[in-house]
Amino acid sequence: MASSNFLTSSVGKKVIMGATGFFLISFLIIHVSINSLIFLDILNPDENGVAFNGGAHFMSHNWVIRVIEVGLFVGLLLHTVQGVRLTIENRSKRPVKYAMYDGNANSKWYSRSMGLLGSLILMFLVVHLANFWYPTKVALLSGEEHDTFKNIVEVFQNPIFVIIYLLGVGSLCFHLMHGFQSAFRTFGLVHKKYTPMIISIGVGFSIVVCTLFALMPILVFAGIIS
Repeated sequence: MASSNFLTSSVGKKVIMGATGFFLISFLIIHVSINSLIFLDILNPDENGVAFNGGAHFMSHNWVIRVIEVGLFVGLLLHTVQGVRLTIENRSKRPVKYAMYDGNANSKWYSRSMGLLGSLILMFLVVHLANFWYPTKVALLSGEEHDTFKNIVEVFQNPIFVIIYLLGVGSLCFHLMHGFQSAFRTFGLVHKKYTPMIISIGVGFSIVVCTLFALMPILVFAGIIS
């Protein structure tokens, strides 16, 4: 009963957000590492994404990754639900806005817009899964080999999908800038000496990861990767 009360409390919700946030950050490192293999096509354009397809094959066929993938969906669902609940809870505590409020004096705009950024990321994920994850799983179930590189090149010929992808990655960048250091704070890992370093690492991590994600559709659309 006590554990149930804790999980539904404000502190419990934040702990779930922090724990799932760490898990999702770990998965992003794996995901962006595999995605970055596509840049090797610039050096060896005649290989038609052999290295990238090899990485994609590993991601879709390795049983460890498959188990992590299930955990990812569960973690993503928990992270989203708890994020929505915390946003609603915080707004309900102060239904009437202050007459004078300078948000920039206390926090960055993206720290105050996690609900909006999270919603944009969720919509982006739906498009991302429909275009890339779903075709891979269909091929896997049918016993066929999916050409993920060709799939990506075809999708990113469409400027609409490029824009959606870049908006999603941009939202993810700002979401991570706040979420990275917030996860540490949730578990009490706060120190006047180390917190500024954690914030800097979080900003650097967010920019590097999201830049690598964004370069893929940009380079494909520009014809540099084809």
